[in-house]
Amino acid sequence: MSNLNAASRFDEIYHATNRAVRAYITAKCGRVADAGDIFQETYLELYRLLVKRGADYITNEKALTLRLAKQKIARHYSLMERLKMFISLSATHDNGDEVDISDFDAHGFLTEDIAVDKVMVDSTRQLLQSKPQAVQKIFVFIYDMGFTLAETAQALSLTESNVKNKLYRTLKELRKILT
Repeated sequence: MSNLNAASRFDEIYHATNRAVRAYITAKCGRVADAGDIFQETYLELYRLLVKRGADYITNEKALTLRLAKQKIARHYSLMERLKMFISLSATHDNGDEVDISDFDAHGFLTEDIAVDKVMVDSTRQLLQSKPQAVQKIFVFIYDMGFTLAETAQALSLTESNVKNKLYRTLKELRKILT
């Protein structure tokens, strides 16, 4: 199969499945910060599969892509557990505090900090990172992915009122910090 055909088929599948796959990964991952990497790994694997097997190999694109995402989530977390056995994921900060390196998010820092007040961004990030993963996932679904409250509730297997409660309570806390 030519790479042009693989790329064309990949684009079709990506546009048809990316929203559902991103929602699935965000809902199922252990840490919101891991979702972007797992998403990329899923579609990289899909492209490799298209190049290797051909465009006709895939009959149910959504099912296949979700299965790949499920595999990538499982591999990601099993790899992290295996790495912890061999590599120390903690370090001592200059002031003597113990720091867990796995808590740092390489993609979590904004590049447009020049235009935004850094203190507000840091305060917001700290508050959101201190919240449970369910709250962090709600913010990703609503503000990053553009989901409605109902869609977010369905994706996370929560009631809509539960999603609203978590969202509005956290927004109220943010307003207190930022005003």
